[in-house]
Amino acid sequence: MLFVFVLCSHTRHQVNATEPVLELTKGFEAKPDSSINSFQPLLTDPNGNFSFGFLRLNGSRLSLAVTHPNLTDPLWVFDPTRTASWSHKTKLFFNGSLVVSDRSSRVEWSTHTNGDRLVLRNDSNLQVVTSSSSIEWESFDFPANTLVENQNFTSTMALVSSNGLYSMRLGRDFIGLYAKVSDDSHSQQFYWKHSALQAKAKIRDGSGPIHARINPNGYLGMYQTGTIPVDVEAFNSFQRPVNGLMILRLESDGNLRGYLWDGSRWALNYEAIRETCDLPNPCGPYSLCTPGSGCSCIDNSTVIGECSHGGSGAADFCGGKTEKFKTVRRGGVEVPFKELMDHKTTSSLGECEEMCVEDCKCFGSVYNNGSGFCYLVNYPIRTMLGVADPSKMGYFKVREGVGKKKSRVGLTVGMSLLAVIALVLTAAMVYVAFRIWSREKHALEAEDGGLSPGPYKNLGSDSFSSVEMSRR
Repeated sequence: MLFVFVLCSHTRHQVNATEPVLELTKGFEAKPDSSINSFQPLLTDPNGNFSFGFLRLNGSRLSLAVTHPNLTDPLWVFDPTRTASWSHKTKLFFNGSLVVSDRSSRVEWSTHTNGDRLVLRNDSNLQVVTSSSSIEWESFDFPANTLVENQNFTSTMALVSSNGLYSMRLGRDFIGLYAKVSDDSHSQQFYWKHSALQAKAKIRDGSGPIHARINPNGYLGMYQTGTIPVDVEAFNSFQRPVNGLMILRLESDGNLRGYLWDGSRWALNYEAIRETCDLPNPCGPYSLCTPGSGCSCIDNSTVIGECSHGGSGAADFCGGKTEKFKTVRRGGVEVPFKELMDHKTTSSLGECEEMCVEDCKCFGSVYNNGSGFCYLVNYPIRTMLGVADPSKMGYFKVREGVGKKKSRVGLTVGMSLLAVIALVLTAAMVYVAFRIWSREKHALEAEDGGLSPGPYKNLGSDSFSSVEMSRR
């Protein structure tokens, strides 16, 4: 009986560590299973729609995540900037706090709580709760790139795209999308803004910051106090009776999209940016996006995808006398999302360009000859907007040496290829010459031996005297 008890206890511990359960209690431990290639579930919600567990990244890395089986990306990850190793050295345990530890990667993350259970709710919210159901910690307070229906999004939070290039934050009276435009974490460009209409309720100073929430009636609402929204951003399902879950996700192209789970698939329910050229960087560095025509390079001299003359290097042109650049000028160019960019008014194109020439932090300028507006681009050139008006002129600095470096690389590759071809041809010629020489040598040896050209003759059937006579 003691043996059976020990065996059953051991079996139950293994099941708890490898199969999803409805709650994790103190003493729970788990390690990643080397035989699993994508996701190892540890915890599930009561309806079985969501799972919490180990998410395998790039084969060898690990993150804690909440997933839905029909979503490619997780709904939540514990810290997008840090990952542990997918190995026996990584351990997750619950001791009142949810803790993941990996000494080999120096990753140590904890909820720093004193709860009794870890549970996953039907809305995908992961919570550490006490025996009295008091919430000690919840994942809804730390969103990644996704906002779930009825989840509060506050002014202290940010949605960050999975590639880390784009973010969504709240302002005093608006929702804003921002693009990371350089390695400096403070260098961000405002590229989309939705201001509160304040039709049913007003935003009042001193009443606290606004917050946003996906309403089950099919809209993203902005609120300050109470339940009356100061703004309603309608989804496709607005005021339509639906039974599925709604989410809002900041995607890797910088667009903010909403999805509705209808029981079998995630259907597109909202899209903040409708036109491709209105996205923050649809064509890449030093490129032009023209509505109806697609992508091209600013200088018209390179193949799309290889336009990045100054895509790497220093963050500006302030490297002193050694910092050199050439210039590219092009008509029919506008800055994207110009209504969100600062501008100055100048009397001429030359004056606008000169302002950029004299500023080592400036990468380019765009001048509108009609209005006199001069836009200075103080970050590495990304996708510009192509327009039909040739009087809208763009001036762009291109770091000298980057284009030449590409040319040298291309030249080196070409020369190497020619060298290989020449080597193969030389080897072939040597081989052919050797075969010809070898045949001639055999022919000469045959002549020296008294053999005349012609069919083979069996000398073994002749007598010795006949051979002697032939030699005479």
